[in-house]
Amino acid sequence: MNTTQPDSPCPIFTPSERPKDECGVFGLYKHPEAAKITYFGLYALQHRGQESAGISVNRGINDKIFSHTGMGLVPEIFNMEDLDRIEGGSAIGHVRYSTTGDSVLANAQPFVVNHRHRSYALAHNGNLVNAHIIREELEEKGSIFQTTMDSEVFLHLFIKNLIKGDYESAILKAASKVEGAYSMVLLTCKGEIIGMKDPNGFRPLALGKLNGHYVLASETCAFDLVQAEFIRELDPGEIVIINEDGIRSIKHPNASAKKSLCIFEYIYFARPDSTIDGKNVYEMRKAHGRRLAQESPVDADLVMPFPDSGNYAAIGYAAESGIPFEMGMIRNHYVGRSFIQPTQSMRDFAVRVKLNPVRELIKGKDIIIIEDSIIRGTTAKTRVKALKELGAGKIHMRVSCPPHKFPCYYGIDFSSKGELIAARIPLDELTEYLGLDSLHYLSIEGMLEASGVNEPEANFCKACFDGSYPVPFDPNFTKQCMG
Repeated sequence: MNTTQPDSPCPIFTPSERPKDECGVFGLYKHPEAAKITYFGLYALQHRGQESAGISVNRGINDKIFSHTGMGLVPEIFNMEDLDRIEGGSAIGHVRYSTTGDSVLANAQPFVVNHRHRSYALAHNGNLVNAHIIREELEEKGSIFQTTMDSEVFLHLFIKNLIKGDYESAILKAASKVEGAYSMVLLTCKGEIIGMKDPNGFRPLALGKLNGHYVLASETCAFDLVQAEFIRELDPGEIVIINEDGIRSIKHPNASAKKSLCIFEYIYFARPDSTIDGKNVYEMRKAHGRRLAQESPVDADLVMPFPDSGNYAAIGYAAESGIPFEMGMIRNHYVGRSFIQPTQSMRDFAVRVKLNPVRELIKGKDIIIIEDSIIRGTTAKTRVKALKELGAGKIHMRVSCPPHKFPCYYGIDFSSKGELIAARIPLDELTEYLGLDSLHYLSIEGMLEASGVNEPEANFCKACFDGSYPVPFDPNFTKQCMG
């Protein structure tokens, strides 16, 4: 059962203005209100994807899985009647931002397949960098694909290797074929839930318990909302099988690979109230801000973020520098995902409608703006110009991560160097282009040291900063390569 939503008007910001992660996943084993709790879990993970969402449940009826998916935000897709209709014993859920495949209803997840009168559903966060190669091999042997998602390739491999209900063997064989980033939850026809993480551990996946029922989620903030107890993070390359016998953990056949948690989870993607790999995201962002103040001190009257992305690094910068923290821009929290398309004569309206400056704080003041990243520079340029027009003095920008110079192939939606302004323009020219008096990025060394993790070089993927890719990929791999 699929539910479509009307086409949305033009978004306030084009998708290219901010970096995008692609998904959040959630799973709950045999709970009487599994669908409703999964709904709230997805609500907590909404920041990870706003294009589509879905919930699949196993109700113990004829080995079938019932699903409800739609385009848009979680509360736009589900109502109480929908949740009552699909209520079942086990459920998985998904929120999506597309980094492989089109943003269409057919690509909404969880993705469900029917095989020999049995159903299986999959929710996936990450990118499989060799999916297009495997898909071509499978199609040559007669496989038929319904979507342009890399996730469907994994399910094809799983079904292809599924013999007499041996899920463990099928999962291991499928996992041994795919490469790249994946945190997945799979719902079987019998209601088992299988959670898995790629050998490098690019994307987070946590295990918890709710009144005796095991739960999986991309971030711990989802546990907080549904009042589940956090147990632990899954290890890189770990696969957990949850069924009536309890929980069993097995290892990926290539589990000895280097750990490569995406450090951008801490910088931007994850909610600040989440804990990832034992580190609180809020505190990590503050630590990056403090280190930024140590690396690039400058005299100014106030430190301010562009809400909400730079808030927590700005708090750290202000505390370390002794310069007052102020909210010089006020965010309109009642603006939705979309807004009426502005005319050419109002081309800056889409930027201004979401954030409005506090004039009395800005006029005549030297300002330090804290940003968590500059990807393409368009929005930063417009906002700096607006502050200058309000009579700001000197404007300095400090960025709480290194410059993005290399595309990401593991699940962030900037897949070419041409999209990244720091890869095209030297620092001095970029400073002038943005209209700034000074610009400084946090160094890679400073970012890693501020992370507070032992041997950070051996723990994080930072390929978008230094071009060191943990997993090889086909240079022809693009967002549309599966289409």
